[in-house]
Amino acid sequence: MKRIAIYLSAIAAILMLATACKKKLEEYNPGGLTADAVFNTPAGFEAGVSAAYSYNRHLWGKEAGFHLYEASSDLWMSGVDDGNTELTQFTGGLNPTNTIIQANWQRLYSVINLCNALINRVQQSGLSDNLKNIREGELRMLRAWYYYTIVETWGGVHFTLEETKGFANTANRKPVDTFYNQIITDLRRAAAVLPNTTTDNGRVTKPAAEAFLSKIFLYTKNYDSSYYYANRVMTLYGLQLQSSYAALWNMNNQVNKEIIWAVNYSTNLALNDFQGAAGAIVYPGGHPRGANNGHLMFLQKYDVRPGMARDIAHGRPFSRYMPTRFLLNLYDETKDSRYAGSFQDTWFSNKTTATTYERTLTTGVKQSFTINPGDTSHWIKKGAQVTSEFRDTRKYEIFDTTNVYNPNGTPKNNSNFISLKKFLDPTRPSVGEQQSARDAVIFRLADIILIAAEAKHMLNDNEEAANLINTVRRRAVIASLPPTTLNITAADVTIDFLLDERARELAGEQWRWFDLKRTGKLVERVAKHNPQAGANIKDFHVLRPIPQSQIDAIINKDEFKQNQGYQQ
Repeated sequence: MKRIAIYLSAIAAILMLATACKKKLEEYNPGGLTADAVFNTPAGFEAGVSAAYSYNRHLWGKEAGFHLYEASSDLWMSGVDDGNTELTQFTGGLNPTNTIIQANWQRLYSVINLCNALINRVQQSGLSDNLKNIREGELRMLRAWYYYTIVETWGGVHFTLEETKGFANTANRKPVDTFYNQIITDLRRAAAVLPNTTTDNGRVTKPAAEAFLSKIFLYTKNYDSSYYYANRVMTLYGLQLQSSYAALWNMNNQVNKEIIWAVNYSTNLALNDFQGAAGAIVYPGGHPRGANNGHLMFLQKYDVRPGMARDIAHGRPFSRYMPTRFLLNLYDETKDSRYAGSFQDTWFSNKTTATTYERTLTTGVKQSFTINPGDTSHWIKKGAQVTSEFRDTRKYEIFDTTNVYNPNGTPKNNSNFISLKKFLDPTRPSVGEQQSARDAVIFRLADIILIAAEAKHMLNDNEEAANLINTVRRRAVIASLPPTTLNITAADVTIDFLLDERARELAGEQWRWFDLKRTGKLVERVAKHNPQAGANIKDFHVLRPIPQSQIDAIINKDEFKQNQGYQQ
C-alpha cells in the first residue's frame, strides 16, 4: 500500500484529542486543527484512510501481536529472552496494569475513532462517487477488523459508531452480539463495493471482506453462511494455493495468488515508522514499531554454538518463543513438507575458518572436536533420545528431546530449540537490523479452505470437510511421495483434528489464540498441551483485563466494570 505522508501530523494531533478516557480532562487544539479541516479534502481524507490501515502495524508481525494472539496458546512456551512471560504463561503479571494490553487498548480505540470519523465524513471528502464507495468499503472492513480484535480480546466493552470529539469520561458496555451484528453489517457493505483485486498491495478487496465474513459466521454459529462466503473466496477470484509450502515464505514471492490480505511493509525501511534509538516510536518491550519483527522472535541462540556466528541468513535470535513438544509432534516430517518448510533443526558452520571446541562425552571424558566451514555445527533432534554411542562419535553437538524438554514437557533448555524459520528475512541490509520488509499475512487461501472445512464439519458433512482438508494436505506432501499420502477420511474429522491441522498449516501466523477461543478449546488445550502455562490458565483467561488506566479514568464505574477474574 502506498504511504501518504501529507496531513499525517495533523491526523496525529486530532487523534490525540479524540482518544477517550484520560484522567486529566484538558482541551488542547494545536494550530486550530479540526477533523473537518483535514478530512473534507481529497488529500486529507486519503491520508486518513492510510492512517487507518497503519494501525495494523502495531500488532501484525509484531512482538505484542505474537504475545497476545499466538504465544498464549498450546503451541509455544517462553524462550530464554521472553520478557512478557505473563502473556505466554498466564501468570499474575497478566493483570490490568499490563503495558502491552494497555497500549493496544488505546491504539485500537484510537483507530476505531478514526474509522468512525472518516465513515461519517466520506460524503464530504471531495472524492469521486466511485472512490467514495470504495474508500467507505475499506473503512467499514477496517472498522469491522478492529472491533473484532477488541471484542475477542476484551468481550463486550465500549462500542460506538460515532466520532468522539474532545475527551470522554464515561464508557459503555455493549453485548458481544452488538459487536458481531455491526461487524457483519460493515463487512457485507464492504463486500458489496470493494473491487475484486488491487494493484495497491495491502488494501482490502472483496475476497478479503468475504474471507473475513466466513470466519465471523463461525463465531455466530451461522455455518451455512460461513461456508457460503468461504466457497466464494475459493472459487470466484482466481486464488490458488502455492505449489509448495516453502514457496509461501520466499521473500521474493510475497505477492502471490494465495495471499488474500496482508499488512504491507515497505522494502524502504525508512517508511516503516522506525526512527532509531533517539526519538524512536517505542513499543512495549522497548522496541520501536518499525517493520515486521517476526524474524527475531522464534529463533534459538544458534550463534553461541561451535562453528557458528550471527549472520543475516540465520537471523538475529531474540529467542522469545520456543515450540511445545506437542507442536513439533503434530508433524510427520517424513511425509509432511510443512515441517521442513516451517522449522530449522540443523545448523552448518558459517565461519570461514575451522573451530576447535571441547565437550564432555557421555562417558565423562573430555574430548576436542574440530568443525570446518560447512560442516554440521549442531543438530536439535525432534523426537526420541539419541544413543550415547551415536552422540559421542559425532563431532557436532546434538540436542535431543531429553536435552531440550523435561520429562513433563516444560523447557529444560530454552536457549537451544528447534526454531520457526518461516519469517526469516535474508534480504535485511545488516546482521543487526531489527526491521524486515516481510509482509505480515492476515488471510490466505489455505486458512479459508480450513475455515470451510470447519463449517462443513459443524453442518455434519464430514465427507466434504475431509475433501477440503485434503486439498490443503495434498499441497503439504513431500514432493517425492504420492499426492494422496496425507489424505484423511470423514471419520478423522473432529474439532481437535481441525485445530491440529490449523497448527500444522498456520503455526506462528497469529491466529492460534483466536482459533482456540472460537472453538471453546483455549483452556482445555493449553492445560493439556502446554505444560509451562497449563497449571496457570483459568476459565477467565478467555478475555484479557481491561486496562486499569481506563477503569480509573471513567466516572461511571458501576456500569463499566473490570472483566471477571482481574479485579484488583
